[in-house]
Amino acid sequence: MERNLIGIRHLERDDIEDLIALSADFKLRVLEDRPLPVLSKKVVGMLFFENSTRTRVSFEQAAHYLGLKTANFTAGSSSMSKGETLKDTILTLRYERLNALVIRHRLSGAPSLAARHFGGPVVNAGDGQHEHPTQALGDALTILERKGSIEGLRVAIVGDVEHSRVARSNAWLLSKLGAEVRFVGPRTLIPPHAMMLPGKVFYDLATGIEGADVIITLRLQKERMAEGLLSSIGEYAAMYQVNRETMRFASPSVLVMHPGPLNRGVEVDDVAADGERSAITSQIENGIFVRMAAFAWTFGEDATAKAKPLSKKA
Repeated sequence: MERNLIGIRHLERDDIEDLIALSADFKLRVLEDRPLPVLSKKVVGMLFFENSTRTRVSFEQAAHYLGLKTANFTAGSSSMSKGETLKDTILTLRYERLNALVIRHRLSGAPSLAARHFGGPVVNAGDGQHEHPTQALGDALTILERKGSIEGLRVAIVGDVEHSRVARSNAWLLSKLGAEVRFVGPRTLIPPHAMMLPGKVFYDLATGIEGADVIITLRLQKERMAEGLLSSIGEYAAMYQVNRETMRFASPSVLVMHPGPLNRGVEVDDVAADGERSAITSQIENGIFVRMAAFAWTFGEDATAKAKPLSKKA
């Protein structure tokens, strides 16, 4: 049965666990050079209306591993630059006989609109300030590999929560799997509706990350910010940077993560980004396997046996 992957919020826990298990299974198959499902008769449209390196490349790598063909589109090269609406672009691609769409868009809800009109699987690669489900799934796989379980972990999401779709998807996913979620940042960068999200709010870094098992740092999304939300980048770094000194407030075994692209010297220092507690490169690699799982899951692919979520530290 074909389906869409639009967000984490409305997924059942079983579906989340299946996707993570499938990701782990694909990772083992790739690393051990074992057979993978082949979806060679499928063509996926890659619609990236925002700049992307990590997400686009990992989706393309995922498609390559599964034998999928891809057709790439960007805002500047599409008919939308001539005034065509997103709906009509989606309808055009539907009747060009594409089998699925991966879409990244600056407007929240764009993947949902695409799903209503396309007629095949749609995967959300990030929409506005709404969600980024495959990033959260990759982060969960990374945490499981390093921590063995998500249940009962204290996870602090630090930084520009207001403009972060990653923060929202991670909050929903981690809370559904039993973690305690904390949002940490200046008042101007915490959503005004934060009480509707599954997490507690802290405005002080030391208090927010106290005893944290995982810290997910977020990029300052200056391109989305209105004037006056920050007095200065330097002041933000002085108060909210995760670094050698501030990590001492967290658990001694704290895991430091960042969805990228990271700004060294702002959100994190070199110790946090490159030290033994960093999982940033693992996040990047695991993005490939999660997106393989997203393709197989949305196409209803049953050719791969499901593995149980990881239960031991890697």
